[in-house]
Amino acid sequence: MAGKDSTYEERLTAPAGWWAVTVMAGVMGGLVFLRVSPVAALVAAIVTAALGAALVVAYGRIAVRVQDGYLEAGPARLPLTALGAATALDAEAARRLRTTEADARAFILLRGYVTTAVRVDVTDPEDPTPYLYLSTRRPDKLVKVLSAR
Repeated sequence: MAGKDSTYEERLTAPAGWWAVTVMAGVMGGLVFLRVSPVAALVAAIVTAALGAALVVAYGRIAVRVQDGYLEAGPARLPLTALGAATALDAEAARRLRTTEADARAFILLRGYVTTAVRVDVTDPEDPTPYLYLSTRRPDKLVKVLSAR
């Protein structure tokens, strides 16, 4: 039976600053309609803030998980047996791997507000993907779980 050390779950939620932008967008939406009426301004503020909040939640809903013998990262779901070495990337190494050292065939789960990442090699000979680039706030923990399989 798998222990707690063999599972991992992380939601890549948006930072708090994005919520401040959502609130400000609501205020701006209200100001645009203030000349029409205070009620229209209130409705516009609420609708704009709600739409902004829905976008922030949807973008930050993506998760990275390791459980039941699979790595799930956004839409990707791979068996752990198809994966090779996992490497924790600090902010600079992550930047290089997603820019100048990137491979166009790689699967990239990128959230720009998460500066660290993990590179996981794909060893399945039938999969053309050379590696997975996964944004994560806890790269060392994800590598530890992937290495414990």
